[in-house]
Amino acid sequence: MNEQKTADMKSSSTLESNLMQGKRGLIMGVANDRSIAWGISSVLAQHGAELAFTYQNDSIERRVRPLAEGIGSKIVVQCDVEDEASIAAAVGACADSWGSIDFIVHAVAYSDKNELKGKYVETSRDNFQRTMDVSCYSFTSLARHAAPHMKNGGSMIALSFYGAEKVVPNYNVMGVAKAALEASVRYLASDLGPDHIRVNAISAGPMRTLAGSAIAGARHIFRWNEQHAPMRDNVQLDDIGGSALYLLSDLSKMVTGSVQYVDGGYNIIGVPSPEADEPS
Repeated sequence: MNEQKTADMKSSSTLESNLMQGKRGLIMGVANDRSIAWGISSVLAQHGAELAFTYQNDSIERRVRPLAEGIGSKIVVQCDVEDEASIAAAVGACADSWGSIDFIVHAVAYSDKNELKGKYVETSRDNFQRTMDVSCYSFTSLARHAAPHMKNGGSMIALSFYGAEKVVPNYNVMGVAKAALEASVRYLASDLGPDHIRVNAISAGPMRTLAGSAIAGARHIFRWNEQHAPMRDNVQLDDIGGSALYLLSDLSKMVTGSVQYVDGGYNIIGVPSPEADEPS
């Protein structure tokens, strides 16, 4: 790819519009400026959305608050997704300030990284339950609390990964949780559709994020995807942000219950082409 084409592609990803003007939404899961949730937030803000953010603890707040203030966000609240009252309070803070909520971004997951190594069969009961609670059930809880405040309909998205469908080394119990999350997306879409609330997931390709770094062998997975995906490249934050923009805007008003792959097409590959193994 020549330098001019690369520059054109980069500039196109930062175009601004009024597509999200007047829409307000809550973002859960920003850890730093390399988080997928922040990539989504940046694109939404460029297109006119007003955003609120949650943080888990003081150390994350110190990273999130300056980012939020940098795009004019006035709502930054603490939220522990393992605490039902905390989720309700975070949603309530947005509803009290705005009157209604238009969209939700759930980018929260957790598992003991020591149990993401080795075999899935060795997963402990305690870590299984906590992984499912944080990575899956919290989205259902968030949807339940947010839906009554989506008075004019709305959109919710969660973040998944291909390990929900196929075995990925060292993903283990997180893959099981993501599979449950994708199933939850479908059931929530059915429940909330009559209220004109859409629920979808983005299955992002491997990225160099804080969460991704917790997976042993992440560099191998990153290189493998780049080498064998049809696009022969890995996704960037703006790529995820663009897909989220579509799913959260009125452009996708009849799209719900879907899992949108943003992985350079890797999910369609069965056996990689022999040419892909040749050094470039």
